[in-house]
Amino acid sequence: MWRTRDIPLLNGATVLVTGASAGIGLETARALAGRGAHVVLGVRDIARGADAARVLTGTSSVLSVDLASLASVRRAATQFRERFDRLDILVNNAGLWWQPARRTEDGFESQVGVNHLGHFALTGLLLDMLERSPSGRVVTVSSKAASGGSVTDLDPRSLDRYRPTTAYNASKLANLLFAFELQHRLTDAGCSTISLAAHPGGARTSLFRDASPGFRLANATVGWLFTQSAGRGALPVLRAATDPHASGGEYYGPGGLGQFKGAPKPQRPPLSATDRGQQRRLWTVSEEATGVTYAPLSQPPATRQAANADPSWIA
Repeated sequence: MWRTRDIPLLNGATVLVTGASAGIGLETARALAGRGAHVVLGVRDIARGADAARVLTGTSSVLSVDLASLASVRRAATQFRERFDRLDILVNNAGLWWQPARRTEDGFESQVGVNHLGHFALTGLLLDMLERSPSGRVVTVSSKAASGGSVTDLDPRSLDRYRPTTAYNASKLANLLFAFELQHRLTDAGCSTISLAAHPGGARTSLFRDASPGFRLANATVGWLFTQSAGRGALPVLRAATDPHASGGEYYGPGGLGQFKGAPKPQRPPLSATDRGQQRRLWTVSEEATGVTYAPLSQPPATRQAANADPSWIA
C-alpha cells in the first residue's frame, strides 16, 4: 500500500504546484516539501499562498498565477525563470468546479479556460526547464468526472446551452487528452521528461463550497461512503509525481471500489481520453487559443522558449 513515506528524498529538487493554497494542492505541496523539495506554490491569492507556505516544513516560495488570464500565466512563467534555475516536477492541480456561465479574461468558458488552457500554456512555457532536469515530470490532475466528458463540449469560447456539470466534465477530459498527447510527443522527440495524470477520487476539499445546498447536505450525511480526506486524495498525485517506477502516460487514482477511495494505483483511463485523433485535435485548438506552441519538440528547448516569448502578452 503506497503512502507518503514511499516518496523518495527530493533534496535539491524544485517543484511547482498550482492551486497550492488549499485542498489537494496544499496536501501535495506539504508532502513534497516534507521530503526535501523546494516547493513553489502557484496561487491566485498571494496572501492565502503565504498562509499556506507557513504550514509547510522545509523550504517553499509563493508564485502569483491566475490561470484565468493568459497574461498572468506568461508573467508567472517569466518570474519563475527569473527566480529559479531548475524545475523538476510540475503539478497542474488548480481548477474550478461546477461554475455558473462565465468567461475568463481571454474570453474562454471559465472551466475549460482555467482547468485546461491555463495549464496547457503554463506547461508549454516551462517545458524546456523540465527537459533540462534528469527526472522532469508533468502531472496533470483530472477527475473521475472525465469519464462523463465529451469532446463535443470542448469549444473553449462557446457558452451555448451551457451546463456547469457538462463544462466541468469536458475540462477534466481535456486534462487527460492533454497529458497523454504530451507524453506521445515527448516520446517521439526522445525527451526524458514524462507526462502522467492522476485523479483524487472523492476527496473532501473546498471545491464543494460552490455546490448546491442539496449536494452539501448529501456530502455531510452519506458522503463519507464515497469520499476521503484531501490528504488521502493527494496520494495518487504524489505517486504520479514521485514514484521512481512510474512511467510516462500512466494514470493514477484510488484503488478502492469505484476509484472513490483507497491507496493509489495505476488506473485505466476512459476510452474517450485515449483517442489519438481527439488528442491531436484538442492540441491544435489549445495552441491556437493560447498562442503557446510546443511543436516541434525536436527543436532545442531554447529555440522553442524564444518562439513563445511574446512581450505583447506581458503588461
